[in-house]
Amino acid sequence: MTQLDTIVKGGTVVTAADTFKADIGIREGRIVQIADHLTEAAEIIDASGLLVLPGGIDSHVHIAQPSGPGVVQADDFESATRAAAFGGHTTVLPFCLQQKGQTLRQALTWYHGLAEGQCYVDVSFHMIITDPTPQVLGQDLPALVAEGYTSVKVFMTYEGMKLTDREILETLEAAKASGALVMVHAENDDAIEFLRDRAAVRGETAPKYHATTRPIPAEREATHRAISLAEIIDMPIVIVHVSNGDAIEEIKAGRARGSKVFSETCPQYLVLTKDDLDLEGFDGAKYVCSPPPRDTASQDACWQGLMDGTFDVFSSDHCPFRYEDSEGKKTPEGLKSFRWVPNGIPGVETSLPILFSEGVSKGRIDLQRFVALTSTNHAKMYGLYPKKGTIAIGSDADLVLWDPEREETITQGNLHHGADYTPFEGFAVTGWPVRTILRGTTVALDGNLRSKKGIGRYQKRGQL
Repeated sequence: MTQLDTIVKGGTVVTAADTFKADIGIREGRIVQIADHLTEAAEIIDASGLLVLPGGIDSHVHIAQPSGPGVVQADDFESATRAAAFGGHTTVLPFCLQQKGQTLRQALTWYHGLAEGQCYVDVSFHMIITDPTPQVLGQDLPALVAEGYTSVKVFMTYEGMKLTDREILETLEAAKASGALVMVHAENDDAIEFLRDRAAVRGETAPKYHATTRPIPAEREATHRAISLAEIIDMPIVIVHVSNGDAIEEIKAGRARGSKVFSETCPQYLVLTKDDLDLEGFDGAKYVCSPPPRDTASQDACWQGLMDGTFDVFSSDHCPFRYEDSEGKKTPEGLKSFRWVPNGIPGVETSLPILFSEGVSKGRIDLQRFVALTSTNHAKMYGLYPKKGTIAIGSDADLVLWDPEREETITQGNLHHGADYTPFEGFAVTGWPVRTILRGTTVALDGNLRSKKGIGRYQKRGQL
């Protein structure tokens, strides 16, 4: 037998189904052996005392996405995927935004150009549909799904991105015919605009009013409506970045009716609240994201959803802007009113340590559930399994070695993203990714970059 390239030796292997001691043999980027006492390899990685998990998959990240006139995201593909690797991810799925007047193929060609040769982890793209013309739905979508772009996202809010209910129905119908999975940002835009206009009349312009003008009922109603529209077409959907118990109950009710509803939550809904936006001066802008962080009761509901299986996946919704930047949070218009502050926070590097510490280390979820939420379920939902998302013979050797006892404090100084702040500054965690391995090659090790950019590849995907 040909000698192994690498052995990961002496670690505790964790999958979504099991935990066991074993060595992992890697050849040509794939796992070829899982056994006791493997010995012959060009490289032997000592994983004694560490957990060996499938590499994290973050299926909800925004990288270099157009964000409006005068606004620029803080991460390009180099910095975002570097941060992802240090955070324990080996695959990310960013969004390719179709701008008005573009075809989907034009948008994807541009986006591939941004990513080419820049990535430290593997990537695959969701398509955001903002202009569902007959050509887009009847020609672009079926052709691109056949080429492996098997997921699309629609918005129920944001000027220039939101679709009407009729357009959502048409998109769902086309996606069903093509075999694509549809992700939905569920917030009621008319309700939000009504509340923002009323706030402007009262002179309520501080960042904290971002939260009060995007209340739970606006998310609850839109979640109910999105599920109902999907029921009319009879197809699965994903409700992304769920922030509260009311929306969770709508998801449960839809499932009880027989609807296939997948759901996702994010770290900001577990450890931040609306009070973080209510800071002196403009600092609350650092926490402006949509939906906004809620309250402690909503945090409890989201934890319950993670524990009881309501949530299928856990993602970062990484959407970074610099704070001290006139093209970031402190845009000239944003300084005048919360409604113009760029929406989004950085989080791809911190999401897994936060969930591990608050979930596994504190006994809320077990290791198998952690792996399911952060890797396996993403791969299954978005057409990457079993190549990605598990530790098995024939799977890509995408592994992350975790020190479950290591204590760290999250600070901007120890992160690798392009933003100039972290909303989780000073957050103490127990459990830390110490080595990230992509297809058998170590990318990040103990805070040091070990590979060159360009190692990450685009991944064609299958259907759900």
